[in-house]
Amino acid sequence: MLSSSLSLQSGTWTELFFLLLVLGAALYLGYYWACVPQRPQLVAGSQFLAFLEKHCPITAETFYPTLWCLEGRIQTIFRVLLQPRPIVPYWSEALQTPDGGQLLLDWAEQQDSSRYPDPATRPIVLLLPGITGSSQETYILHIVDQAVRDGYRAVVFNNRGCRGEKLLTHRSYCAGNTEDLETVVKHIKHRYSQAPLLAVGISLGGILVLNHLARRGQAAGLVAALTLSACWDSFETTKSLETPLNLLLFNQHLTAGLCQFVDRNRKVMEKVVDVDYVLQARTVRQFDERYTAVVFGYKDYVSYYQTSSPRTKVGAIQIPVLCLNAADDPFSPVHALPVQAARQSPYVALLITAQGGHIGFLEGLFPWQHCYMSRLFHQYAKAIFRHPAELLSLRTLSPSVGGKS
Repeated sequence: MLSSSLSLQSGTWTELFFLLLVLGAALYLGYYWACVPQRPQLVAGSQFLAFLEKHCPITAETFYPTLWCLEGRIQTIFRVLLQPRPIVPYWSEALQTPDGGQLLLDWAEQQDSSRYPDPATRPIVLLLPGITGSSQETYILHIVDQAVRDGYRAVVFNNRGCRGEKLLTHRSYCAGNTEDLETVVKHIKHRYSQAPLLAVGISLGGILVLNHLARRGQAAGLVAALTLSACWDSFETTKSLETPLNLLLFNQHLTAGLCQFVDRNRKVMEKVVDVDYVLQARTVRQFDERYTAVVFGYKDYVSYYQTSSPRTKVGAIQIPVLCLNAADDPFSPVHALPVQAARQSPYVALLITAQGGHIGFLEGLFPWQHCYMSRLFHQYAKAIFRHPAELLSLRTLSPSVGGKS
């Protein structure tokens, strides 16, 4: 009798549990479909806006972030864990720099491209990874793989020492110094003078691209650029990364990687910095104060951050650049995006998704099968390389208020 009663109660609780589970799932699905999928916000001058809407329909499509991976930090972390690693057959080239250093370029292409059979004029995609990143990062491999499948020649600019090679000088890289990028662009243009060159910068690489465009104007050596999760304001980035949860999830990990980089190159570093003091850094801001500012000749980290932040340089950019950012990016807060400046620029377009995190942008139920960044790159590169006349017309424009958001 007692056993029968217990069994009945157990069955009742099981049914109640599954009922609540189904109800919770239904409520979550209702919330998702009602509130989460949104069209990204596209901010640009009128003619660049028209160009993007005509040739890049993804900029007007609803973005469906992965159902079970919505929040920005989760998108950022899960992208690293979930996305597969495409096999890319690189060949490497060591490039000497004017100050005696060296950096590695990793090249990839199909030898026989049906769309671009002439190697001399085959479009080139130059990729710049994020901080401490290299050509082996998953997000780089995906875009390189897409570029090669589209018939382009791809080349990854690995910042000094980021492919595991020893530094030849004490200088590595920073967001405010574009000399190495200028060296790479000149090298590529010298070798392939007739080939159009598109730069794609991710995170720190995006900052470098934007600063290069602002510094060089129409002499940047590029037909266009694309940035993915670029951090527009270094002060706001470090402030966001120093909040307790972001400090634990991202800041300490990034700082440890930077310190390992310095420790690995201690022999050349100790000539100009106190390596042991640098290795005590626990945040990116402390690292920049103790190493980056010293090595690159800044008064302090404040001076470095002022110089490296592209947010104030939108008006100086004279090459078309599309910039993808997520409103929930823990590295680049949405209020730091130069929305008003982009509205008044003929060359800078902001594409802002509600979700996506930092270099995340996971979409679909099974995100390892989909990559929003690769799809955006595919459409944008196609538009840039196939419609050069429309692109050139943008260069004749003067800044004017326009666009939409």
